[in-house]
Amino acid sequence: MLGLLGLIILNTKKISDQVKENISFQIILKDDAKEVDVARLQKTLDVSDYAKSNEYVTKEDAAKTLQKDLGEDFINFLGYNPLLSSINVHLRAEYANTDSIGWIEKNLMNNKLVKEVLYQKSLVSMVNENAKKISLIILIFSGLLMVIALALINNTIRLSIYSKRFLIKTMLLVGATQGFIRKPFLLKGIKHGLYSAAIAIALLLTIIYLAEKELPELSTIQDSQMLLLLFALVTLLGVIISGVSTSLAVRKYLRLKTDDLYY
Repeated sequence: MLGLLGLIILNTKKISDQVKENISFQIILKDDAKEVDVARLQKTLDVSDYAKSNEYVTKEDAAKTLQKDLGEDFINFLGYNPLLSSINVHLRAEYANTDSIGWIEKNLMNNKLVKEVLYQKSLVSMVNENAKKISLIILIFSGLLMVIALALINNTIRLSIYSKRFLIKTMLLVGATQGFIRKPFLLKGIKHGLYSAAIAIALLLTIIYLAEKELPELSTIQDSQMLLLLFALVTLLGVIISGVSTSLAVRKYLRLKTDDLYY
């Protein structure tokens, strides 16, 4: 459950970033813009922090696209091509918000080649608002899932130790130290934590495989390094949670009076 929680959080962030990086804006160039100057502007965009990619669209290409959309030759009707050349810029996820785009627009308008910058403010705002809402829902769901997982693991270990409470007290009465009694329980708890982590990782890999089989697009957002980090975290949590829960449960019965063992 904890591994699945981590997987959901990782993929939610990746999907959110991918959606944001599909947001783009158009730099409309002046009619007298030269190819050399346009290429220089594209190189400036390539080295900028905010641009993920850019594409130069000539006025002729823009006309062909519009003719295809309209289904008629508007150039013959008008007698000239009214469209201007442009550069389509796709943003990086962290810059896909109205404040950042406003700052980018202001800087670009200082360039002598740029006539105007076009983007859909309502779409940008909607994407960011929905991303925040979904992130909040995922966060609440993740918190509940984590509490349930920890409670299940802790209660299962406590029940296991409870069944051996008389053995613990007997060992204590014959002179065994608390450290000597606690050690085998801790080692067993850690071993169970490693076993459970291995099973959890196998199940997570199965879920990822089945999900990608149904939705091949998911393979594009998978990060092998992040998955390895997740698997390492699952293993670490398995050991820590099992070890801590076992230690606390054994400690309780080590301190319990003999008469209280029957209640």
